[in-house]
Amino acid sequence: MSGAAGSDHDVVIVGAGQAGAQAAIALRQLRYQGSVALIGDEHELPYERPPLSKAYLAGEQRFERLLIRPATFWQEKAIDLRPGCRIVAVDPAARRVTAADGTRIGYRRLVWATGGAPRRLDCPGAGLARVHALRSRADADRLAQELPAARRAVVIGGGYIGLEAASVLVGAGKQVTVVEAQQQVLARMSGTMLARFLEAEHRSRGVNLRLGTTVDRIEGRDGAARGVRLTSGEFLAAGLVIVGVGIVPAVAPLLAAGARGGDGVEVDAVCRTSLPDVYAIGDCATHANAFADGARIRLESVQNANDMAGTVARSIVGVAHPYYAVPWFWSNQYDLRLQTVGLAAGHDLAILRGAIDARSFSVIYLRQGRVVALDCVNATKDYVQGRKLVESGAEVRSDLIADTSVPLTQALLSEGVLPIRAA
Repeated sequence: MSGAAGSDHDVVIVGAGQAGAQAAIALRQLRYQGSVALIGDEHELPYERPPLSKAYLAGEQRFERLLIRPATFWQEKAIDLRPGCRIVAVDPAARRVTAADGTRIGYRRLVWATGGAPRRLDCPGAGLARVHALRSRADADRLAQELPAARRAVVIGGGYIGLEAASVLVGAGKQVTVVEAQQQVLARMSGTMLARFLEAEHRSRGVNLRLGTTVDRIEGRDGAARGVRLTSGEFLAAGLVIVGVGIVPAVAPLLAAGARGGDGVEVDAVCRTSLPDVYAIGDCATHANAFADGARIRLESVQNANDMAGTVARSIVGVAHPYYAVPWFWSNQYDLRLQTVGLAAGHDLAILRGAIDARSFSVIYLRQGRVVALDCVNATKDYVQGRKLVESGAEVRSDLIADTSVPLTQALLSEGVLPIRAA
């Protein structure tokens, strides 16, 4: 109904993914009595996205197992769940949002938790059929439907999504090529030791890794992709193409309403934007992060979504605590479980703990003698103990942390405190 007025709510949460759903859940856990609306643009109940490129795509996990809560939960908690509703405008003066169909919904407080849309390639052929992103259930379902007919696949992007998708495709018997513009995989997330190990693992399973390589165009026939033409002129034949080159934060309505931001919307220590009573959380929010030396960053992780959701819920109920949480990430590729804690950017020393050949090891990143991050491969104990070191900002003896006979927590040189607890 064009111009229709929707019901007003005390809290309106735009975005029904991990961050938005957890914000609604946290409000009720904190016994918030006001009315809450949870608005999502997908026609699905809130669900977890990480398995989409792993167990769900591989057909090992049913969609129902991905649901953050069953349908009955939202009714029992009196959360007005509105799937299939896309918010296109925010009016901070009138305190209302407007949906694509013209429906207007008023709010006392607004939580923006929209995440982002897959970044598209800016090249000819990017819009052809059989060119896939992998961000939503619909994306994964379309890809799964086309998999049986495809013998060869090209994955563009050597980040987590690309590598996880490659491992699933190999498991399905496909010939896979991964094209990465940087000289290593996981170039933005991890150091060289882990990257080289993962590259060797993928190659050992038949993946053709093309590093330092860029795409000129995607070529097609009858409206569907048939392969990828590289800038070198080489042609890679493919029955389907997967593009995993990051996301574009979905913040245009907030920025148009006057919120500060650019690559995401800027938030303060309790996730408030520059607009009155408007918060932003999750993948779309840029914040000053203690574990990045106070630099303003966006974190695309379940951890960040959950912790920011808790921060904003506490702020709304009047018991605000600044956001302070050690970043962590995880990935499953083949029989490898990768667990990362902290942020390795800016490290001045990387130490190997364990044996790469044994396929169970950790890479520990130090900056000025303090542990800032760990990449742990099939080494959960290191991850658990190393997390405490990252969290405390402790100084360690570099010779001891390399010794697998010594627990990481016994390598302390001195207890440390990170210089920035919150922004």
